[in-house]
Amino acid sequence: MTISGNLFIVTAPSGAGKTSLVRALLAADSQVRLSVSYTTRPMRPGEVGGIDYHFVTDEHFIMMLEDGDFLESAEVHGARYGTSQTWVETALQSGNDLILEIDWQGAAQVRSLYPSAIGIFILPPSMHALEQRLRNRAQDSDAVITRRLAAAREEISHVSEFDYVIINDQFDVAIHDLLAIVRSQRLRGEKQLARHRDLLDKFN
Repeated sequence: MTISGNLFIVTAPSGAGKTSLVRALLAADSQVRLSVSYTTRPMRPGEVGGIDYHFVTDEHFIMMLEDGDFLESAEVHGARYGTSQTWVETALQSGNDLILEIDWQGAAQVRSLYPSAIGIFILPPSMHALEQRLRNRAQDSDAVITRRLAAAREEISHVSEFDYVIINDQFDVAIHDLLAIVRSQRLRGEKQLARHRDLLDKFN
C-alpha cells in the first residue's frame, strides 16, 4: 500500500487539552483530517455524533471488532474505543495528513502496523493542573476524577515511546508547537519529492 499522507498519533491523559489542541490544529491547517473514532461511552454535552465520535452500543462495537474493522481498539475508563482501518487507509492513500486521537495502547497497535506514524504526546504542566482541569469541566464525580488521575499516571509513564512531547501549559504556545511538528513532517524530503514529482521533472 502506497501512503502519501502523514499519520499523526496524538495521545494525552484525560484533561491535558488534547481535544482542544487538535480542534485548533484542524482550524489552522486545512490539509489535516481527523479520524473519528468509534466509542461505546455516552455522548457528552456539546458533542455531535459522527463529528466527535461515532457513538455505538457495546454489542455493535463487538460485532465490528469480530469482523476485523478496527485498526486499533482499546478499553479506557470502562468504555471501548476503536479506529476504522478502511477509513484510515483511504485517507492516507489520497494524500491527506491524518490525526488519530488515541490512548497509548492504541498508539502501540497502530505503530506496529504503520512504523512511519508520528507519535505526539501532550503533557499537562503538573498533576495539580490536570486535576483542576478535570474538576473545572464539571462532568465527572470525585470517584471518576480519582480514577482518571490514576490512569493519567499510567498513561504518562509511556511518554518516552513517542517522537514528540508538547507541554500544554500555555495553549497558544502548545498549538504553535503542534503546528510546527505537522508542518515539519510534511516538508520532509521524501514526502516533498513524492508530492511534487511533476515540478521536479521540469527541472531536469
